[in-house]
Amino acid sequence: MSGTDLDALPDGGKHADAERPGVTEESRWGKSATGASIKGANALSLHVPEPVGRPGDEPNFSHVALSAAGEVSRPAVDAYAGDIKAHATSLVRVLSDDHEAVGEWAGATSLALCVQGLRAMMKVRAYDERMLIAQRQGKTSFYIQCTGEEAISCGQRLALERGDMCFPTYRQQGLLLAQDYPLLDMICQVFSNSRDKLRGRQLPVMYSAKDYGFFSISGNLGTQFVQAVGWAMASAIDGNNRIASGWIGEGSTAESDFHSALVFASVYRPPVILNVVNNQWAISSFQGVAGGASATFAERAHGYGIASLRVDGNDFLAVHAASKWAERRARSNLGPTLIEWVTYRAAGHSTSDDPGKYRPKGDAEAWPLGDPIDRLKNYLIKQDRWSEAQHEQTWTALQEEVRAATREAETYGTLNEGPKPSALEMFEGVYEEMPEHLLRQRQKLGV
Repeated sequence: MSGTDLDALPDGGKHADAERPGVTEESRWGKSATGASIKGANALSLHVPEPVGRPGDEPNFSHVALSAAGEVSRPAVDAYAGDIKAHATSLVRVLSDDHEAVGEWAGATSLALCVQGLRAMMKVRAYDERMLIAQRQGKTSFYIQCTGEEAISCGQRLALERGDMCFPTYRQQGLLLAQDYPLLDMICQVFSNSRDKLRGRQLPVMYSAKDYGFFSISGNLGTQFVQAVGWAMASAIDGNNRIASGWIGEGSTAESDFHSALVFASVYRPPVILNVVNNQWAISSFQGVAGGASATFAERAHGYGIASLRVDGNDFLAVHAASKWAERRARSNLGPTLIEWVTYRAAGHSTSDDPGKYRPKGDAEAWPLGDPIDRLKNYLIKQDRWSEAQHEQTWTALQEEVRAATREAETYGTLNEGPKPSALEMFEGVYEEMPEHLLRQRQKLGV
């Protein structure tokens, strides 16, 4: 409304409280008579979220809402989204502090599958540790670990079927390793060497494996949610029974792609699982900057009428049970499910990051939901399906398996040594018939 329009209002456009004692035009509009901004008791201000701890502080996770193990009910697979809204603020947990599986979500995961999951998580951690060493040795430019988050990707992958398609971020290497994807192929991609299946076209850790249901990773996070919904819509149009699984971190829920994906998911109800990994940090921005201080990320599904769960991401049994629930819901043509996985990024964002500059020292060890590998190990030991000796033997064997694959990968080259993909590769794989301008560029390059 223009200033001229205000003159047409009753009392010449004056506000109703203008006659109140102490209320002036300046205090109402926040400007002086000259139009300059003013400061004072009535001036507006923005709320800027701040983490509860900074370097030098004691770790503090009092803001993380927890539920007791076994406390949260397991709804029917065909439950109406509006009837399970409480599941977006509570926390699905199965493993208790005394290493028992309790509650309605227990029993969905067999002991044999738990052993398989434990081995997969240990393999992921052994792989991460070896690749971190390789990066420090200059064999690759950077690396991204998923330390503390292994249960989420491994647990869900074991709940899916072959042919389902995952649209991951760069912290879901467990989606591949839980299927025994060849370590050699992963390491060669990280080294960008002559055996790299992607021919140097992707950054390290941005794998692509169609045969293993692992869509090419996008560095622009948030896009994979839109891609997952679109792929699931195409699957439904084709009339097959394959579902999609999309992955983002909590920081990416602030991207417009997140909301675009939820609009299409709510309207067309495609068979998709929408995973939000809330590891508390988007690089150095804590989860409150993306809105986590005012509501849970699972609650964001409510505005779209999408069923949602908030789950303990460090509890392998809870992860697998919740993933299986969402998988059955999708494959039964009951629509999408959004799951917020509550976990903690124990390592830095990448090898280029120093979390000690923005987080309290010892915060990963103080995380109230513990370490996913230790929790599952202790549960299996209590069930007489595992032992400390077996754990050590398995860990040693997995470390040697990763070391052997790394040594073999090095024979095909690393970032700074040995053979690499030919420069010719940059001209291939884009056009069915190479256009003239690229032919000229290739000729100038002499390849």
